Amino acid sequence: MRGVVCVAITWLLVLSGCLNPTESDVEPLIEEGPLRLCNGMEILCERSYDNVTFPETHNSFATHEDGIYYPASNHETGFQSQWDAGMRAFMLDTHYATQSNEDTDEVRFCHGDDDRGFSPCFYGEVSPGEWLDSLSQRMNESQNDTVTLLIENNVQADHLFEVINASIPSTNWYVHQLNSTWLTLSQLIDAETRLVIFWEQAANDAHPYFHDFGTHSWTTNYAEEETEDMNCEIYRGDGNQEVFHMNSWLRGPLGLSDPNRAAEANDVEFLVERVEECIELHGKRPTFIAVDWWQDGDVVEAARLANQMDTPAET
Repeated sequence: MRGVVCVAITWLLVLSGCLNPTESDVEPLIEEGPLRLCNGMEILCERSYDNVTFPETHNSFATHEDGIYYPASNHETGFQSQWDAGMRAFMLDTHYATQSNEDTDEVRFCHGDDDRGFSPCFYGEVSPGEWLDSLSQRMNESQNDTVTLLIENNVQADHLFEVINASIPSTNWYVHQLNSTWLTLSQLIDAETRLVIFWEQAANDAHPYFHDFGTHSWTTNYAEEETEDMNCEIYRGDGNQEVFHMNSWLRGPLGLSDPNRAAEANDVEFLVERVEECIELHGKRPTFIAVDWWQDGDVVEAARLANQMDTPAET
């Protein structure tokens, strides 16, 4: 009580002109709250979603930790390690555990294609419920983070909806109107629509939150033989759209992802140089930097540096 009286008297003297305040004279009456960080950076909060660079793992679930081994694997460690490192965008593949049983309970994350007469889940599978429950938990713990899923979908749209909705309610999924301005991260956070979903198939009117990847965005080439072959040219999708993926992984024997040269493709300096090339060519930073074997190199650091770069639209 005595302290409050002293502060009040001091301010009366200041207002009367009898005392000039200094930092040592008066304790601040109002303490500033913590700065708001969106996806870990204050400067990202007022940027539109398409103008933020997110670090992304390709085939995020296909990891040794999850029991999927080379040649079907793309990483050593799974979701928890990826999230803790700063990954906020994830590529996923959905298939049925067996091709003869198309049911929601049979949906799995598996790496491969169905054209060989058997399910690619033969090489290993991950429970989408467990994976997505982990994502939901971490998103709930990180209320200022926006997350993206890009799904190579090989199951019925209703089944995909049911699987994701069971872990993360669809009320928290963002619906983007084609050719409209993307919301800022702050707007996505305040609207509680922090999950953005793309899939690699045509739009479905019954499921507008599954954004057609080739219509709402575009991508660079991927799985080149050498890093010198990588560029920022439009490979597929609509090049008029603002959202785009800068893919960065090399292929080895039989066209498979090459773990032996991941450090080369994921090198921070190399990735930053590619980002600069993309900015020069397209006037904006890539929305995603996608990699394999993410623990080699540092794609998270590269994305952080990309988000600190100036672009023509911001200068």
